[in-house]
Amino acid sequence: MAEIGFYHLTRTTTQDALPALLGRTLSAGQRAVILCGSEDRLAALDTALWQCQNPDWLPHGSAATGYAAQQPIWLTLQDEEAPNGARFLFLIDGMSSARLDNVDRAFDLFDGNDGTAVAAARQRWVSAKAGGHTLSYWQQGPQGWERKQ
Repeated sequence: MAEIGFYHLTRTTTQDALPALLGRTLSAGQRAVILCGSEDRLAALDTALWQCQNPDWLPHGSAATGYAAQQPIWLTLQDEEAPNGARFLFLIDGMSSARLDNVDRAFDLFDGNDGTAVAAARQRWVSAKAGGHTLSYWQQGPQGWERKQ
């Protein structure tokens, strides 16, 4: 079973919040897969990660660049076995995964300013809980991420 963290974005966009989480992932010696909801999102995120200044280096790739096994961070549109051996899965754009049993941690980032996104996240929470996963809920606060009960 995976440990799934739900990340309720209230002050920044997904694209702004991801670099810090990915930096921590790499610092922990882990690899990541980011499941994106569209080609446009994947392309924008690819550019944003290369231009990110904090952390200043987030090496990554996608099907467009290839060499999946060598990429610490893999951007994809496919809910498939991690081609880079990642045990951390980032779900953005309301994406869900049938492969939660194959990862150690999942990060579900959703826009707290979008009622539809919040309702969909609640449904994903119910499904993940029914699947026996360990869940946590994080919300952006004035000083950063705050774990809520």
